[in-house]
Amino acid sequence: MKTLILALFTSIASLQWVCAQTTKPVSPQEQEVINLSRQKWEWMADKKVDTLAALFDDRAVFVHMGGSWGKSNELDVIKSGNIWYKKAEVYSASVNIFGNTAILLNDIDLVAEVGGREVTNPFMVTEVYIKEDGKWRMGSLTFSHLLRPVKMNTGKENQPN
Repeated sequence: MKTLILALFTSIASLQWVCAQTTKPVSPQEQEVINLSRQKWEWMADKKVDTLAALFDDRAVFVHMGGSWGKSNELDVIKSGNIWYKKAEVYSASVNIFGNTAILLNDIDLVAEVGGREVTNPFMVTEVYIKEDGKWRMGSLTFSHLLRPVKMNTGKENQPN
């Protein structure tokens, strides 16, 4: 009985902590990073390679389900359409800033065309931005596949990668 009560108390305390973390006020600098990330998804969908080239640091790394590579390869993938980031439905975004570094987490469903086939996958995307000379530049973009089902209603069956 003591174990059950302790487990229940721990669960409630954990839930309260999580809720408190997701409702914290967002600073203007954090909101700037969140807005930049949302704009980046649009640039990726529109294949705005020149705009993305200015955002991505030359040393940036990109981690996908199928591999990892640098800035030039990521831009080539977008330009060629090998991966077409058609739509990112962002369900939540949180950012923590440490000096000139921002780490942003996005819970998304991503509709992408990969190898000519449209797929929708749930991801937690980690984005790292570094502020240099008053501008945020992307240093890393990592897709982590989530086990949750796709939330987005695309009007057809989704088959994850």
